[in-house]
Amino acid sequence: MLNIEELKFDEKGLIPAIVVDSVTKQVLTLAYMNRESLEISMEKGLTCFWSRSRQELWLKGETSGNYQHIVSITADCDKDALVVVVDKDGPACHTGAESCFHNPLWQSDERHEFSLEGLYGLLVGRNETRPEGSYTTYLFKKGIDKILKKVGEECTEVIIAGKAGDKKETIYELADLAYHAMVLMVQMGITVEDVHRELASRHIIDHKVKQEKMT
Repeated sequence: MLNIEELKFDEKGLIPAIVVDSVTKQVLTLAYMNRESLEISMEKGLTCFWSRSRQELWLKGETSGNYQHIVSITADCDKDALVVVVDKDGPACHTGAESCFHNPLWQSDERHEFSLEGLYGLLVGRNETRPEGSYTTYLFKKGIDKILKKVGEECTEVIIAGKAGDKKETIYELADLAYHAMVLMVQMGITVEDVHRELASRHIIDHKVKQEKMT
């Protein structure tokens, strides 16, 4: 672990802090900390910054209620910038947006970002608009029984591919299963964050198999 004395604050006594959502990994904001605000952040476990415009400390969420609970703080290789990973209680931006970074400037025509959150958002949109010709629309129109049937079928396909030792086919079937599972999530109002938090809450992932008592 670094000591705060090893950090390199600039000539104004500030260090940039990039705040990242622990669940979505989305960059939420870029703010600045001085030594005092960093110490407060570490003491309270909540992000506290130095406002360059108001020239004062501000605890994020103190007025809005949108607190940011710190998971970790990491310095870069030069020790002159920080990444602060947080669990947030609400939007990070004063505009009400989840992230302060919401103004697209340029995007490649050849390369496209993919995330489970992005896929989930697409599925939510399909459920709301129900465009004709969409397989996802078909599933939502058929309802929960059809969706559950498809999840069951895909589970079976994963088992068959895995049992055969076919890695490529298993990956393909796992992707199908993940897609249909997310359709089920949307149908039931379960978010990616809900599942992430459930997994994160499980401190013991591997459980020892209880052996039968010798008689």
